[in-house]
Amino acid sequence: MATAHPRSRSSTPSTQPPEKRPRLDDPPVSDAVSVQDAAETCQASPSTSKKTPKQKKNKKNARRLPDPFSSDDILTREVIALLGQDYVQSLTAQKMDWDAPFEQFKHLDLTVSRISPSTGESLSVAESNGKKWVIVTPLSLPGERIRARVYRHSRLHSHADLVEVVQSNSEWRDMSRVQCRYFGKCAGCQYQMLSYEKQLDLKRDTVVEAYKNYSSIPPELVPPIQPTIGSPLQYGYRTKLTPHFQRPPFSFQKSQKRGEAPVVEGKPDWLKIGFHEVGTRHVMDIEGCPIATPVINKALGPVRDNVIKNIAKFKNGATLLLRDSLAIESSRDDEPVASGSTTTEDGHICVTDQKGSVRERVGDMFFEYTAGTFFQNNNSALVPLTSYVRDAAFPATDASEGAAKPTHLVDAYCGSGLFSIMLAPHFDKVAGIELSAESIRAAQRNAELNALSTEKVSFMAGDAANIFETVQEFPRDRTVLIIDPPRKGTDDRFIEQMVAFGASTVVYVSCNVHTQARDVGRMLKRSDDKAQAEGGKKYVLESLRGLDLFPQTAHVEAIAVLRLM
Repeated sequence: MATAHPRSRSSTPSTQPPEKRPRLDDPPVSDAVSVQDAAETCQASPSTSKKTPKQKKNKKNARRLPDPFSSDDILTREVIALLGQDYVQSLTAQKMDWDAPFEQFKHLDLTVSRISPSTGESLSVAESNGKKWVIVTPLSLPGERIRARVYRHSRLHSHADLVEVVQSNSEWRDMSRVQCRYFGKCAGCQYQMLSYEKQLDLKRDTVVEAYKNYSSIPPELVPPIQPTIGSPLQYGYRTKLTPHFQRPPFSFQKSQKRGEAPVVEGKPDWLKIGFHEVGTRHVMDIEGCPIATPVINKALGPVRDNVIKNIAKFKNGATLLLRDSLAIESSRDDEPVASGSTTTEDGHICVTDQKGSVRERVGDMFFEYTAGTFFQNNNSALVPLTSYVRDAAFPATDASEGAAKPTHLVDAYCGSGLFSIMLAPHFDKVAGIELSAESIRAAQRNAELNALSTEKVSFMAGDAANIFETVQEFPRDRTVLIIDPPRKGTDDRFIEQMVAFGASTVVYVSCNVHTQARDVGRMLKRSDDKAQAEGGKKYVLESLRGLDLFPQTAHVEAIAVLRLM
């Protein structure tokens, strides 16, 4: 019997294509995997204009190769691996690599080949008139027979809606695991129908694929990828949520400009407050999110009601902010008190002001930061994360080998001081650097909050590459370097100075394993060149592992440990 996918309204697809909606050019990336933290670039629907210059421009842009390390670039590599390099070269030589063999809105019956480790979407190989083509479809699993509707073409592949799961992968798929009524429609989660063990396996595959495709490291120099570290909470973990709503209809805006905006009673049909539907820029109503913490879900209702009540005052859409915080009692006149919409019995509040102050407890340490700035969004996983980094800095084998115990820590891209402060008790001296002056102020405040002296822990604002100028007195053989850069990774200037400094251990934590793989490859190459030219030790990749900060999504954090040997 056919199994209707939760997105489908029936088990039988309509004979007419559904109304076309604008689609995303790229699958979600950061927090993509996170719950809609940032809007993606939208591909407009084909223009009906007959202006030749605009048509040429659109066609040229449509055939532009994706930016390196973008989600489209990662997907394209996965597509090429599935089709085979020789076949792709043949299509490219014939200039057929952009010519999809299927019309838009075509319904296809497919067998899923694999899941894309980078996006969590499925990849299936379809064939028409002797030409093979990959179809990318959400929320379907390897081995499943599915029916899909093509809606957009790209190089070597097309994107399609999942219309129906005709024959499910019963070993993997269990819809009773799904805890969200919007799963299959909301773009936030991809894996709720999977066991948590399977999710962790897939995230390990993401790390494997990233280092295979992006690191340029000889396979024999890449250690076996360890199992992914799980999150203590798989639901109710997310401490930040950013629902949004789109601008009012044009007719409503025109009335606003004339001062004739109609009186809004209740929630207008056109007002949707929530997150994007799968593959679209269309916002859907979300009244609750099971991966968010209880205090956020409790606050979401009043926040939505406030928008509805004041919608006539909005000229544009907006992104809302909800952050889980411990209640902060002000002890000084100049100390901000977190603004919140509700409290819970355990003393948590929801901060909704971008400039409000948020407090979190990680292990025995407290952290405060401004609500609109960056801090990891899964508090439950921060102790496993920082503990793993600590253990990497102090490996058990070092004691038996008589190696020097690390005494100094350098924390590049330190943010609000998470690693610096959590690991400070294990080091004599810690130095952190961050480009954001606001984050540095938070880090300094956090050191004070946890009774860490400025002689032991110091922070400075500046380029991460410049940190090595400030720690020249640190003993290299007793220094650990932690790198936790933004998604784009680090640069050649940093890598050159890092290798020249020569910390005994480097721990690279990344929210983008693909740029991490690129950077680690460059680090090893630069270190090897230096060793050959000057003699001495070089960095080796000792261990590599994922950590799950966002259960139910395809995102994985990656931790690489480099040792100077």
